[in-house]
Formats: sequence, C-alpha cells, structure tokens
Amino acid sequence: MSMSLVCVKDYEREAHRQLPRNALNYYNTGAMSEVTVHENKAAMNRWYIRPRFLRDMSKRSMATIVLGHPVSLPFGVAPTAMQRMACPDGECANARAAAKNGTVFTLSTISTSSIEEVATHAPSSLRFFQLYIYKDRDVTARLVQRAEAAGFSALVLTVDGAFFGIRREDMRNKFILPPHLRMENFQDNDRKSSLANSSAGGSGINEYVTALFDTSVTWKDIAWLKRITKLPIVLKGILTAEDALLGLEAGAAAIWVSNHGGRLADGVPPSIEALPEVVKAVNGQCEVYVDGGFSEGSDIFKALALGAQMVFLGRPLLWGLTCGGEEGAHNILQILYRELDAVMALSGCATVKDITREMVIRKEYYSKF
Repeated sequence: MSMSLVCVKDYEREAHRQLPRNALNYYNTGAMSEVTVHENKAAMNRWYIRPRFLRDMSKRSMATIVLGHPVSLPFGVAPTAMQRMACPDGECANARAAAKNGTVFTLSTISTSSIEEVATHAPSSLRFFQLYIYKDRDVTARLVQRAEAAGFSALVLTVDGAFFGIRREDMRNKFILPPHLRMENFQDNDRKSSLANSSAGGSGINEYVTALFDTSVTWKDIAWLKRITKLPIVLKGILTAEDALLGLEAGAAAIWVSNHGGRLADGVPPSIEALPEVVKAVNGQCEVYVDGGFSEGSDIFKALALGAQMVFLGRPLLWGLTCGGEEGAHNILQILYRELDAVMALSGCATVKDITREMVIRKEYYSKF
C-alpha cells in the first residue's frame, strides 16, 4: 500500500483513478443535481469544536456499546451494495477489516457476497443485516431467517429505499452489474440474482428496484417484521423527529439518521443537520446512529457530540477496498481511528462519554462577538 495514501481523500482520488466508469459512477454519484451529496460534506464545517484543556489525556479509549455488544470504535461500516465491483473479495474483505478493528459491519441485501459467505469468511465480526422489503414477502422472510441463522446481531430496515432516486450518471452509463457478478443472496432465484445485470435503457439497478421492491410498506409492516424475528430492528433513513417518534412506537431498537448518501431525494437535509432533531425527539429511549458524508475523525467527533452512539461510513470503505482489498479497508478504519484519537486528545476527551453536546457549537455563534 502506498505510503502517500494518508487520509480518506487520498484513497478516494486513487480509487477514482482505478475503478471502471460504470462502478465508479454507481458508487460515487448522488441523485439529481447532487445538492444533498455536497451538503453532507459542507455541513460538517458548520459545526465547530470547543476544545477543553488541562485535562488528563494520558489514557484514552474509544470503546462503546452498540445494542449490548462491546465495540472498540464508535464508528462502523455502513451497508453499500455490490462491493465486489471494488475488489474480488468485496463484502467478505470489508467484514474482516471491521472485525480486525473491533467494530460493526453491515451487509446490504443487494450484496455480491451472500449472508452465509460473509458469516463464514468473517466469523468473528459483529454483523448487522440491512434489509429491503420485497413484493414477495416470502423472499423477505427467508432473508431474515438466513441472517438469524448465520449469526447476524441486528436487522437494519431501510425505510427510505422503496424507490431509488434519479441518478443521472447511472442513466447515462446504462448502469448494470458486471456479468461475472450476481446478487448473491438470491442464487435460488435467477431473476432476483441477475436482473441488475441488464438494462432496458436506463439504470439497471433502478429497474431492479422498481420491479422487485415493495412500495406499499408502512409503519404497520414493522410489526410484521417483529413477528418473524427475534433480532433487534434498527430503522435506517430517518430524518425527522416525527418519524423518529413513530419508529419508537413501532418498537425500534435504534434509529439510524441517514439520507442514503444523497442518493434518493435530492434537497433533503444533510445527516449531521438532521441528527440533533432526532436525538432530541428520541430523548434517550433508544440508540441513535448516523451516516452521510463522514470522512474524517473530526466529522465523527462532531456527530458523537451531537448525540450519535455510532457513526457509519460507506464510500470511504469502498475506496479502501478498491485500493487494497481487505488491507485497504483496514487502513481506512485505522486512519479514522488515528484522526479521532487526535481530535479527542486535543479537545480534552479521554473517552467517548466525554464527547458531550457542549463540545460543539454552530459557527454562527462566533459572529456575535
């Protein structure tokens, strides 16, 4: 691995150089004019850190608890689809990197490695399974049963993804999953495993979603999901206090603030801006996670200060996989560890619990003086 790759941005630039256009644009682009993609990043800089000094920083720890499971880091791996476009081992490599760092790996339903493969190749990993609800409820139920049987620790129901956003680059490229890859969770169903390998003239993945995902899902369906699993259910894609409260009423074990990386409705708020509203609404009744635009240790610190128990990252791990497979993904997590450790030390926070709401403030505050 080149020593010149010292931050996530370095890996991103190198991945952009290496990836085929079809895969790069699928991973990288957002919906419509990509306002939300850019705002996810820009919003980080609207929050300033308020460091405190002359505190004992000789011993520091990032250890925390996620749904009752001890983890070494307050950040983990978000679900991203079709990771074998980035490297041959794809999701398995990513899960092993997460396990090596003592953190959570979340497997996408539309992955190019199956539930069972990931469990076999990363047996020590703490694994969550991200779930889409299909029109064929038996298919959905079987996915849930397989995740439980394979030792996954939680279901992450994506509530904002029954429709996919209009992604112009995918339309221009007529994106398809490369022919040597399949949606590996559906090998017993040729249509569901291979539909994204073709395009009727637009984006193959959008055509897949339109054909197969259930757009009639409501809050009542969470009760159905709870009936068929013993796993805790995390609701991913929440951006408002109202939906966070409905999620609590439905029995969510955690609320995951997310705008799907800016890939669905363009113009929705950046995740870090939606986070305080959700944290206030939940009021400690369940855990709160966040993803969307996080790529530096200072970003993670700000989200933790705003009330997130865990911060999840998607694209940075894809850049790591592209540049070096499992080692690249591991390096990304290590970079973020070093950066967050430095921010904690320089801000007077020896543990995650020390990163309180008083540690960050809106930049507008300083214009008053």
